[in-house]
Amino acid sequence: MEYSTLGQSGLRISRLSLGAMTFGAGSGIWGEIAGLDRAQATNLVAAAVEQGVNLIDTADAYSQGKSEEIVGQVMSDLNLDETRMLVATKVRLRTGPGQNDVGLGRSHIIRSVETSLKRMGRDHIDLFQLHDRDALVPMQETLRALDDLVTQGKVRHVGVCNFSAGDLERVQGITAQTHWSGITSNQVYYSLAARDIELEIAPVARANGVALLVWSPLSGGYLSGKYTAGSGMDTGRRANLNFPPINPIKVDPIVLELRQIATELDSTPAQVALAWVLGRSEVTSVTIGARSQEQIADNLAASQLVLSIAQRERLDRVSEPEKVYPYWMQQFHDKDRVLA
Repeated sequence: MEYSTLGQSGLRISRLSLGAMTFGAGSGIWGEIAGLDRAQATNLVAAAVEQGVNLIDTADAYSQGKSEEIVGQVMSDLNLDETRMLVATKVRLRTGPGQNDVGLGRSHIIRSVETSLKRMGRDHIDLFQLHDRDALVPMQETLRALDDLVTQGKVRHVGVCNFSAGDLERVQGITAQTHWSGITSNQVYYSLAARDIELEIAPVARANGVALLVWSPLSGGYLSGKYTAGSGMDTGRRANLNFPPINPIKVDPIVLELRQIATELDSTPAQVALAWVLGRSEVTSVTIGARSQEQIADNLAASQLVLSIAQRERLDRVSEPEKVYPYWMQQFHDKDRVLA
């Protein structure tokens, strides 16, 4: 396993991290996504640790808190302290019926941290992430609460998720002016089927020393090929929940190319798709999820897969997103400004 530095922090994390969204058995959307019990989760984490994974990612809202509970139980069962497994969790989504059981207000943030620590049986969170921005709460209030938590030692590092380039710039401006704890990472959706971050988010993150952590690199399993036309797959998460949203007309040609390259490399489409993301210079770590030992083994093997330049170019071409304005105009004008 290779390791990278988390943004401008001193924390070293594995290039593949383990997502715990499948842990627990919650209601609502989690009934479609989750379902793994303590024993099943323990087996997955053990397999990941054996391959060098040292970061597990969860959230207070996953399965109404059950994911965090199981993460804590698994850490105890496997005797994993912070030298062997770092824990990342999140705050922002609704965790109860009350008016202040959601969002990024100071009250909800601090209560969420205290609850998460109790669930996981820990005295600190290694990476505490804002699950998204909150349009109702001033960013200054949110960032001040996070800085207090870092000062108290309950949070080691602060990250965000799903922040736009503009969001990152605003946060950077506030923390630079106030000298509050800075943002180390932005967890974003990125895959061959969704390359939107390349336009603004990735350049702004690079300019500000913010690491990019990737969620759903297989687009909810679609890039594995098991949900495309003719696959015969009528079960699984995507059979009932189109998330992240996929347009088969655009994505099926990508899956076809993945299958062809997988045949050339004696691998699987999922491994090829993961290898493509891992090979992108913008990416610090890729979060993989699994529901079985077979899936986790397949995904972990992607860290050893090397795509040729020609194979990467084939995938780049078939997945090239249509540029929106002003990027198509800039590309048109850049023809005589490309470095030789």
